[in-house]
Amino acid sequence: RINRRKAFAALLLLTMLRRDRRRRLWVRPFNRLRSERGDFHRLVAELRLDAKRHHEYFRMSAEQMDELLSILGPELQKQSTNYRAAIEPKQRLAVALRYLASGDSLISLASSYRLGHSTASNSVHMVCAAVEKLMMQQHLPRPTKDTWTEVAQGFWAKWNFPNCLGAIDGKHVVIQAPPNSGSRYLNKRNGFSRVLLALVDADFRFRVIQVGDFGEISDGGVYAASDLGRGMENGTLEVPPSAPLPGAAHLGDVPYVMVGNGAFPLKTYLMRPYPERNLNHDKKIFNYRMSRARMVVEHAFGILSSRWRIFLRKINLHPKHVDTLVMAGCILHNFLLAPSENLRLLYEAEEQGVRRMAAVLNMGENRG
Repeated sequence: RINRRKAFAALLLLTMLRRDRRRRLWVRPFNRLRSERGDFHRLVAELRLDAKRHHEYFRMSAEQMDELLSILGPELQKQSTNYRAAIEPKQRLAVALRYLASGDSLISLASSYRLGHSTASNSVHMVCAAVEKLMMQQHLPRPTKDTWTEVAQGFWAKWNFPNCLGAIDGKHVVIQAPPNSGSRYLNKRNGFSRVLLALVDADFRFRVIQVGDFGEISDGGVYAASDLGRGMENGTLEVPPSAPLPGAAHLGDVPYVMVGNGAFPLKTYLMRPYPERNLNHDKKIFNYRMSRARMVVEHAFGILSSRWRIFLRKINLHPKHVDTLVMAGCILHNFLLAPSENLRLLYEAEEQGVRRMAAVLNMGENRG
């Protein structure tokens, strides 16, 4: 009986020692130096003293980042436990923004910030989900009749194209092929992708987006099955009624239209260029004007990829997390959009395009 008691006591002691060891190793030794040597406590603090470098690193100013934190912070807050302290919201935000801005791998970011890989990954997912949840209503709301009218006025004023609801196109977001996914994500370039369908206004702002279609689906197929395509077809999107063209009231009322490339269907509410054969002068002028108007969606994709360089890489996340990331990237694009910065980002996009356009697969004429 005494031996049994000794054996039981020894077993209990061994169990407690093992549990204590696991508790001590809950934070890896490398990560225990996070507050002394991790990028957030070292580099990020220094960047706030240098506006130019801060903008290069996070693709936004310190003031814009603070505003984001005030919006997202409560959603990113987690409770500390007896085993480890929770990661601060501002550190989660820094990791996610750097992931979007740099395109670096999560493994690399986790190492530089002295975080576990799962912690870095969860931070990116949490921030992107919070952006979609808390910022969509303000920065990517459902268009109203007044919105459509405002967009049309912008296209006439800036691109000399009347009654225009926006420029539409699609972009392939290149991903790591999920296991056992077959050819569903395989696009025409033999890469794996998810599709971003976007309607953009005259100022390169996303007005309607849809994310998540498989890369194998054509741009026309993506549009036809989208909420935008069905809503336009069914007349449920509060589009203003037909109106006279500026300075051409004698022609009568003309419908409001979206403009797209030849991959999209021709509708009374969706215009595409005339085929480039045997065009007379008037049709050439029409194609030229439409091309200028349609170019804004290509520019918007260029600005998006120039700011968030993750879109120039193959994204190694689960497809559902890719969709959330793309949605967040577009919302943040609208949040940060500024005329003074658009030209610089477009120049950057052109420079990156020369070197890395193979990694940016856009649909239709927006490819390459």
